[in-house]
Amino acid sequence: MADDAEIFVGASDADQYLLLKYGNRHGLIAGATGTGKTVSLQTLAEGFSAFGVPVFMADVKGDLSGISQPGADNPKAIERAKLLKLDGYKGRGFPTIYWDLFGDKGHPVRTTVSEIGPVLMARLLQLNDTQEGVLNIVFKVADEQGLLLLDFKDLQAVLQWTAENAGSLTTKYGNVSKQTIGTIQRTLLTLQQQGGERFFGEPALDLKDMIARDPSGAGYVNVLAADRLMQSPRLYSTFLLWLLSELFEVMPEVGDPERPKFVFFFDEAHLLFDDAPKALLEKVEQAVRLIRSKGVGVFFVSQSPLDIPDTVLGQLSNRVQHALRAFTPKDQKAVKTAAETFRPNKKFSAVDAIVELGVGEALVSFLDAKGVPTPVERCFIAPPQGRIGPASNAERAAVIKASPLAGKYERPVDRDSAYEVLTGRATGGQVQHDDGGAPSGGQRRQGQYGSVPPPVDAPSSMPTPTAGPWGSAPAPEPAPGPEEEPERPRPRLREAQAPAPPPQPRAPARRSDSIGEAIAKSAARTVTNIAVREASRAIFGSGRNSGILGNIVRGVLGGLQK
Repeated sequence: MADDAEIFVGASDADQYLLLKYGNRHGLIAGATGTGKTVSLQTLAEGFSAFGVPVFMADVKGDLSGISQPGADNPKAIERAKLLKLDGYKGRGFPTIYWDLFGDKGHPVRTTVSEIGPVLMARLLQLNDTQEGVLNIVFKVADEQGLLLLDFKDLQAVLQWTAENAGSLTTKYGNVSKQTIGTIQRTLLTLQQQGGERFFGEPALDLKDMIARDPSGAGYVNVLAADRLMQSPRLYSTFLLWLLSELFEVMPEVGDPERPKFVFFFDEAHLLFDDAPKALLEKVEQAVRLIRSKGVGVFFVSQSPLDIPDTVLGQLSNRVQHALRAFTPKDQKAVKTAAETFRPNKKFSAVDAIVELGVGEALVSFLDAKGVPTPVERCFIAPPQGRIGPASNAERAAVIKASPLAGKYERPVDRDSAYEVLTGRATGGQVQHDDGGAPSGGQRRQGQYGSVPPPVDAPSSMPTPTAGPWGSAPAPEPAPGPEEEPERPRPRLREAQAPAPPPQPRAPARRSDSIGEAIAKSAARTVTNIAVREASRAIFGSGRNSGILGNIVRGVLGGLQK
């Protein structure tokens, strides 16, 4: 019998457990369609939640939403429980928080354009290297100019401004062509028509709302409604990769805890790696390798191990392999690859067993107490305690209404950012959220199935804001005084706009004369001219008559001759 630090996964000749302390060593759930991957995912998610570990999983087909409702009424589940001799098996609903990027089936999920960054945004928009380079320049310019990129229209506004100032930006950042900007704008329009713009904005998702426990001490199961999201595979994979990256960035180092801080199930994992550039693959590999020390476990769910790159597949220590069908040479290669990833068992051939497995049956291998993979075992997967199937619309609505996050994300916030600054509409308004206190309680809870494993004591309350998975929270900043005003964002576009020349001083306007004044001045000028002319004639003479000056000269010359 396993101790209380183990999750019961299934049994055949021997019980199979996943040690809770190795839940952050990552894992893989693989198998063909209809072989039971979803049930295995739900069983593991319930096991983590029962031991106080929050879980995130994407509900691709819509049948994971029933985890919030008590189950055990499914005839096949009851039959499997009897087969595995689960005396304590009974229905149980798990604390669930529903999320939806579109806001229809759960709390809206948003993030800002800046948090997504140019690399993930380029993948989302399917840009080539040249277009990605220009997008990097756009983010760089926005950062240097203090332009906040929060929502969709902010990015569109900065792109438009960059195109208008492409000539001056080229001299500093490199070639920025209007044609490339136009291509990026067209891809944004396509994403907008698919509803992707709802993903960008505020209030942005606070990961602390996902990594939490209910008053009884059970970890919340975060279910993302992904049935509609799957119509935009790039948006789906980009969102999950962003979430994984955010966990890697914000979670503190904890080493090897007794139990994971958070477990992340990545369903339809092949969408993450399809046509992914090398730089992105390296980023995923780095996140998978290093996020373990932050107490986060990542489980990839896909149809074949071939969907996962070897560099990532080698990091997945906990394996659940359902049946594969070997109808084509590629399928046969997948079967061989899946069998070779297990530690061999002398009792049977893994290659032969994979194609013989029935529904709800799998080959499993987990880490033992020493951290060494156990030999592969063929076993029947344990049934979930929650409902196997979707929750009704009324049940989902009731869970959302009773959620501790009800009302926090439903109303979008549009504060001053790049769009308002560039269009001159900034008002300086700031919006702050009141996170509120976490509910607490002192109830006790049992293990995954009551008697398997034995009951454990529950935490006395939910993690407080000062003692969460991130450690101590920073002290709140003091509120501004009555005389203080929030600083208004101002456009700082010095890089691309030449300073305006100073205005030239204008000459004072001359006062226009009236008609009488003009006639008097004209007559005075005429009299003056006549007087000057007559005086000149008297002095210098004109024609044959000599003037005064001429007579004086002749007199002087005559005197000299005598």
